[in-house]
Amino acid sequence: MERPFRYEDIPADAKALERDCDLSFYRASGPGGQHRNKTETAVRVTHRPTGIVAAATEERSQSRNREVALERLREKLVRRYKPRKARKATRIPARAKTARIEEKVRRGETKRLRKVDTEN
Repeated sequence: MERPFRYEDIPADAKALERDCDLSFYRASGPGGQHRNKTETAVRVTHRPTGIVAAATEERSQSRNREVALERLREKLVRRYKPRKARKATRIPARAKTARIEEKVRRGETKRLRKVDTEN
């Protein structure tokens, strides 16, 4: 059985990350004219261990799009697998507790006085 992917498994450099990925190149529409429409400059990167996909189609250069797609993939991996800091439990200050109880006493007294007025 294969162990699950963890944050520590994300490679620091793009070359190591690229070894874990499937690259596919395709034609992307948009600005860039004939050069962009005839050549397969768009890059789609699929991370094999996790199945996460990132793509880049902005540049007319396939190599630059590959770099951008790998950067995006790394950001997605970090966002998904970086451990979150544990939340620190907060304590209600004694002054706040006292104020809350005093407000409850005042509110109860007001209601009690209303009740007495309606009975007479």
